[in-house]
Amino acid sequence: MIKLARFHPKIVETLKGYSAKDFVKDFSSGLTVGVIALPLAIAFAIASGLKPEAGLISAVIGGFLISAFGGSRVQIGGPAGAFVVIVYAIVERYGVANLIVSTFFAGILLVTMGLFRVGNLIRFIPVAIIIGFTSGIAVLIGFSQVRDALGLEIEKLPSDFFSQIKAFALHLDTANPHAIILFVISLCTIILWPKLISPLVKKWAWLSHIPGIIVALIGASIAADLFDLSVVTIGSRFGEIPNGIPAPSIPKLDWETVKHLFAPTLTIAILGAIESLLCARVADNLSDDKHDPNQELMGQGIANMVVPFFGGLPVTGTIARTATNAKAGAKSPISGITHALVILLIMLVAAPLAAHIPMAVLAAILIYIAWNMFDIHEFKRLKQFNVTYRSILLGTFFLTVVFDLTVAVEVGLVLACIFFIYRISSLTQIEQLELPQDFSQQDELALFQDGKNTNLVEAYGIYGSLFFGAIDKVEDLFNPLDLTKPAPKVMILEMHQLINIDTSGIDALKILAKNLQKRDGTLIVCAANAQPASLMFRSGFIAEIGEENALIDLETAYNRARALLADSCKVFIGS
Repeated sequence: MIKLARFHPKIVETLKGYSAKDFVKDFSSGLTVGVIALPLAIAFAIASGLKPEAGLISAVIGGFLISAFGGSRVQIGGPAGAFVVIVYAIVERYGVANLIVSTFFAGILLVTMGLFRVGNLIRFIPVAIIIGFTSGIAVLIGFSQVRDALGLEIEKLPSDFFSQIKAFALHLDTANPHAIILFVISLCTIILWPKLISPLVKKWAWLSHIPGIIVALIGASIAADLFDLSVVTIGSRFGEIPNGIPAPSIPKLDWETVKHLFAPTLTIAILGAIESLLCARVADNLSDDKHDPNQELMGQGIANMVVPFFGGLPVTGTIARTATNAKAGAKSPISGITHALVILLIMLVAAPLAAHIPMAVLAAILIYIAWNMFDIHEFKRLKQFNVTYRSILLGTFFLTVVFDLTVAVEVGLVLACIFFIYRISSLTQIEQLELPQDFSQQDELALFQDGKNTNLVEAYGIYGSLFFGAIDKVEDLFNPLDLTKPAPKVMILEMHQLINIDTSGIDALKILAKNLQKRDGTLIVCAANAQPASLMFRSGFIAEIGEENALIDLETAYNRARALLADSCKVFIGS
């Protein structure tokens, strides 16, 4: 019977012994993260092809639910850059209504994964695949912002990479100098802000808590209004941002289209799981904690089941905001809840002001985030790794950029499996063992029996894993079609360094035993570890060769071989 994971949110554990001092730290860190998360939520929603309020709603509701029901102490949830490309493609191909369906069912899938303890299995996805698709998404996010960075007059940006490049080339003559200036100044401000304020931090420590993103956002918005720059703003493209959370609603569904949403749903769920659990591991390192991966998946699932009905987009754990939260001194999920309430408060009070934010500034923010997502250091170090690692990483990266994330991850996993099988099969070795001295007289007996000189006893040690990818090594031990090489009377397989065996390995051993028996030979196995011994018994292999030929160690196997040779001599002399 499958034992389901216990539903036990981290907040329940952390509130035991919770103090006023802890609350002050949680409130302070939640306030800091909330201010940072606000522009990111707007930027991610717009980049995903949705209205800016969708990002705010997701940050408020999703951030609240992930903190309330998740399995990490300081995890911050909300819209994430990793989802931008996926959401944009779903919206363009299937519409917003079907994005709601995909997100909802992805939430159900995440909860199911958590209940069935899949959280621990996510870590088995190779690092090369994660770096490949994350860097691929970063490239796509960066390219998607070229339109607003240059102020190009493109009504609707295509979702695929090459179509975007074509659109940029066709509309390059529409570039807006004002937008370009705002973009460059904003990007430089975001990058250089920590260095610019470093001389002043000793005198005014509070400056270190103001992120460059906020400075660029406010400064560029004021400059655009003050100098009456002719640039596209959130208000001119999307209108006013509502200052409240809408009532939940169920959209009209086209069930014919819903049938095609399996792949997008699976992509959202898997990517959400990977992102949230990677983020939780980062949080553990920063907060000296240990997250519950299965509870984290359930918390993520609940959030994604609720958010879409309020008009939001998929949510997951976010590394940058989580790291900021942990470094700010957060002690419990209360900080994440506070961050969601801070965004809600700003949304209620100052949402109309967001209409003045230039799109060029949001482009600068997203390109900065994309640059941080792109693991340039890993690409520089690629030459240090083997061809397997390079092939998986680069293959996943280029497939993400050229096709889509689903194809990239699927192909990446297939490549990883193939290379893993090859690697493990290459580590599996079967080596011939040197026989004791008393077997040296067998050559003379062989000449008397059939006139052909051969080893009557052959002994081999098996090292590694005898699975479907390595059975050719067993098949090479004896070829029944090769009549030039007489079969040994006894073949011993010593297995104390055999880690495991699968059913394909068992079948290979059965075939070997039968081929030897057809030529009056006997197969002996000895010194098998627990897993190989158990499967050999359960599969009926031991019954086929006889329990007297399944022995505890190599010396006992040699004694059994001596007895079989003695019987063979008696039969020959008697005949």
